[in-house]
Amino acid sequence: MVSTSGDSLSDPSTLTNYRDELFAMADIVTPNVKEASKLLGGVSLHTVSDMRDAAASIYKFGPRCVLVKGGDMPDSSEAIDVFYDGKEFVELRGHRIKTRNTHGTGCTLASSIATELAKGSTMLHAVQVAKNYVESALHHSKDLIIGNGPQGPFDHLFRLKCPPYNIGSQQSFNPESLFLYAVTDSRMNKKWGHSIKDAVKAAIEGGATIVQLREKDAESREFLEAAKACMEICKSSGVPLLINDRVDIALACNADGVHVGQSDVSAREIRELLGPGKIIGVSCKTPAQAEQAWNDGADYIGCGGVFPTTTKANNPTLGFEGLKTVCLASKLPVVAIGGINATNAGSVMELGIPNLKGVAVVSALFDRECVMTETRNLRSILTNALCSV
Repeated sequence: MVSTSGDSLSDPSTLTNYRDELFAMADIVTPNVKEASKLLGGVSLHTVSDMRDAAASIYKFGPRCVLVKGGDMPDSSEAIDVFYDGKEFVELRGHRIKTRNTHGTGCTLASSIATELAKGSTMLHAVQVAKNYVESALHHSKDLIIGNGPQGPFDHLFRLKCPPYNIGSQQSFNPESLFLYAVTDSRMNKKWGHSIKDAVKAAIEGGATIVQLREKDAESREFLEAAKACMEICKSSGVPLLINDRVDIALACNADGVHVGQSDVSAREIRELLGPGKIIGVSCKTPAQAEQAWNDGADYIGCGGVFPTTTKANNPTLGFEGLKTVCLASKLPVVAIGGINATNAGSVMELGIPNLKGVAVVSALFDRECVMTETRNLRSILTNALCSV
């Protein structure tokens, strides 16, 4: 209806058809602030509060969901969109990319949402994935010079061309990869005479779907060299590799992301350092912490300890009820953590919570002589439990 540059793309007479015929058939409508203003008779939209009011008003026209896009808000340092499904408002915050190459962003966002819905995503998750995709595309296209007009196109195929996004190296985050989350431990590796590299290789061969290097006792130079070696193994196997806490190590080895706790640097600050496209996980124990992780732009949360654990000091046990409470409050995928092993992992997955995607395991895999065998056994247990739900 109105382009990002402000040009009118439709005749005023079409407004009635939008409101009276099309919107009632729509799963979601995605007006920018200029379009939202037109739909509502020219009302001024200058704040996030104004965008919320506009979303609620447009919802009354009949669509199941509304996304009012704030990328054109001139006084905002962030690109803030407001999502409304008739029950709650969700503010989606992203980076404002400074570039002239914004031609087609609205069409791309809507198309990406439709694609994610066709793949089976929920509406909110589809919107988040689409927003992240457009932000990443803008970031990697910001310096392109194509054409002589005031607006240039951006590169939709950046993932095929940019080194961090090569196929098999850096792909968009898939929540299903949280299924069997292997977390290394330097003391356990030393106890059994395993190098970090060998432990990670064995876990992947046994069926680990994502790996986190949590090496609290390793020297920085030693840790970096090990992380680079592990990155090569994970890259060749298509398994994401995350670094616990150490953003510097993650940057130096081009890891797929970082996992942090509540006392570490926030997900929002880490995103500033890593840029779009990397995976960020946050440990959470309460619904409030889960909400903050969402607001800060995390990709998933780790919730626990579900059971008593000795791998982390002063870690209160949440139990199944605490896990359920956080999962139900979280808008992000969740991986259960804390004291999980072959005897109780199945019961965690049998809870049947939709956004509980897997379990994170430390000692049940790495405090063993044969990491591969233990991983394979746990993978079988989780698969059987999931099939029974």
